[in-house]
Amino acid sequence: MKNWKYAVSSADAAPVTAPILLQGSVVENLEKAAKLGYDAIEVHTREDVELDYDAIRDAYARTGARVAMVITGRLNTEGMCSLVADEPYIVSAAMDGMRQYIDMAQKLEAGIVVGWVKGNVPKGGNREKYLDRLAKNLRILGAYGKDRGVPLNLEVINRYEVNIFTTAAETMEFLEKYQPENCFAHLDAFHMGIDECDPIEAIRCCKGRIGYFHLADNSRRYPGSGQFDFARILHALEDVGYDGYLSVECLPYPSGEEAAEKAIAYMKSLS
Repeated sequence: MKNWKYAVSSADAAPVTAPILLQGSVVENLEKAAKLGYDAIEVHTREDVELDYDAIRDAYARTGARVAMVITGRLNTEGMCSLVADEPYIVSAAMDGMRQYIDMAQKLEAGIVVGWVKGNVPKGGNREKYLDRLAKNLRILGAYGKDRGVPLNLEVINRYEVNIFTTAAETMEFLEKYQPENCFAHLDAFHMGIDECDPIEAIRCCKGRIGYFHLADNSRRYPGSGQFDFARILHALEDVGYDGYLSVECLPYPSGEEAAEKAIAYMKSLS
């Protein structure tokens, strides 16, 4: 088994219902992650947050940990922005916000996750029309990110939360049809447990296009606490040549840092 790179979810603050384990400033969370044995953190934040990039770069050098990914969901959940909205001003705000995220990720030498901000097809809406709109906007953002060395990772989320990209096959079909450059599939073990008939086949169908992978067990608690066969998942990821981060994004039970500690100990025991 290969030597995987592990990341852990983080934010400045988050409710206990959110799958975020470390809370504090980016520097504080880098320090916590490194002490727990992680290689990186993912940062859940708003697009307009002011970060101390010099202090973060110092923390990179001091701890050996870094930011793997910037998560853009709050642009939707707090900012109410969507890349497929019918209102032009909402799409414009979403595009501006995503450019800000890409600029942030460039400074952090990280990628970005495109999850909730992609939006949903409204009830009764023409699905092809909204996917065409999404593809147009992702082509613009993908090119913007490519120029700055920032990949875009399209998160596959279960059908109870979204109605675009709920399976690996659907996401790959979109990528193959529209060919947005610099865009990749982001798989999540928890979501796969809901909408994939076989998580191993889901991984295989994304071969060569997986940009990021989230770890959580079937209850969305830490890996090793539930029913998923993570050894098979790791073997499948290795078989398809995935070489990116495995990021623990799960509920903070029994606490955030305890869950982070239990997760990495379990995952490393498999390799």
